Amino acid sequence: MNTQAEYKEFTNRLKLLIKKHPNLITMTLSNIFTMRLIGNKTHGDLAEIAIAEFVNQYMYDFRSIHVGKDLYRAKSKEEDIKIINEITKAEFPVSLKAYGDGPLQLSTDKNSLMFRTLSEAGQLDRPEQVKAVFDHVAFSSFAEINVLPLIYDEERQRCNILVFDYDTALIQTAKIVHVSEGRGRKHPVFVFLDSNDDYICEVRYGDAAANALQRGLWTNTRRALKHFDSITGGWIDYSHNLVLVKLFSHALVSSNVGHELALEKVKEDIAALKQRSGI
Repeated sequence: MNTQAEYKEFTNRLKLLIKKHPNLITMTLSNIFTMRLIGNKTHGDLAEIAIAEFVNQYMYDFRSIHVGKDLYRAKSKEEDIKIINEITKAEFPVSLKAYGDGPLQLSTDKNSLMFRTLSEAGQLDRPEQVKAVFDHVAFSSFAEINVLPLIYDEERQRCNILVFDYDTALIQTAKIVHVSEGRGRKHPVFVFLDSNDDYICEVRYGDAAANALQRGLWTNTRRALKHFDSITGGWIDYSHNLVLVKLFSHALVSSNVGHELALEKVKEDIAALKQRSGI
């Protein structure tokens, strides 16, 4: 099964839904990033269950399952959400990221296989040399990572859902350069550049002193914007939902009886949203 093709179909359908009903994604993103008022890391975990539920409620031909942290740790591939195409029955994993505008980790490489391969490859400035790298087993999963990044600009309270175009990155990489200095760099990286020496992505870090979770394939949403497809059609302004914070605080000190009553009201609201949107 070509998971990249299935993922592309999913993101295209998501993009169409957002274009037709921007209010639904704006509401959802506002709720997600309101969670940063509770804690700086809270929004990332809650974004996973929020986007999974967004798919279940508003994308009638797709179903989503939140994998969960325990199961996630046992997985061989990065996966936060499993998407099922209800028509083709195809299933594929999605890794959801909530990052600020700038550096974005696309995949982890705890054993530094990609970095080690690049270190041993020597000069990488000719098409056949670059192709040999991408054909290496260490890069076999390069185009199989289905990452859905929610990129946010907290100062301006806006979000952009950006999907990295791996196919274009593969085609347009003209050379790979080892960089060990500059930009306050602590560890060396291998930077992928196009024929105009414009930045595409990079592989971090091979040193044993580096954080293993920081190793792997990274890019930068500011420097490599032309290699992304914006699912939201650009930046979407969001606002904080202070009622949601109050709801959470009250829910944490109330019983499941109250939770069930509140859930019924929330379900009624979702049904009304669907009806108004014609979904």
